[in-house]
Amino acid sequence: MRGLRTVVTLGILSAMSVALAILIRFPIFPAVPDLIYEPADVPILIVGFAFGPVAGLMVTAVVAILMALVTSLGGPFGALMHFLATGALVGTSSLIYERLHTKSGAALALVAGTLAMTAVMIPANVILTPIFYGMYGWTTAKVISVIWWIIAFNLVKAGLNSAITFLVYKRVANFVRNACLARRAKGETRAASSRA
Repeated sequence: MRGLRTVVTLGILSAMSVALAILIRFPIFPAVPDLIYEPADVPILIVGFAFGPVAGLMVTAVVAILMALVTSLGGPFGALMHFLATGALVGTSSLIYERLHTKSGAALALVAGTLAMTAVMIPANVILTPIFYGMYGWTTAKVISVIWWIIAFNLVKAGLNSAITFLVYKRVANFVRNACLARRAKGETRAASSRA
């Protein structure tokens, strides 16, 4: 039953991530309106902190695929870039937090994750964007010409999502943990009653 509760929890947080990506979307910098902020990484960061980096990366992959299938937001290219960006943020953050399980450790983990996402997306954009969108004018030279906007965007996006996660994680984690404990206790009570 514990495994089933974990799967259900991961499913709920995955659905929350997709919903946030669809409902809350806006450009951060008017000069590059294609770079859109959305808080979809917050539930995935919570998964990584609560269940570890492997679970965080699994949910990242699921959300990236779902976004490509149920929306027109980027298709396969969007799914790949989503996985690379969020995977770097969530994987790095949750790996560090798993070893430094304190409030200061969480802050350090989120800062490191923000920097990792920003670093990963520089070569990802320079290499992959021309491959997928070169026919639309996105040559390597054009991508490089806006690379500082890309760096600033990823710093701001990951920074905002990390800050939100830092503020809400404990409350959400405690809620999930208490709900799981309550259900477990209820199940054990029923099992004991059936044996009596």
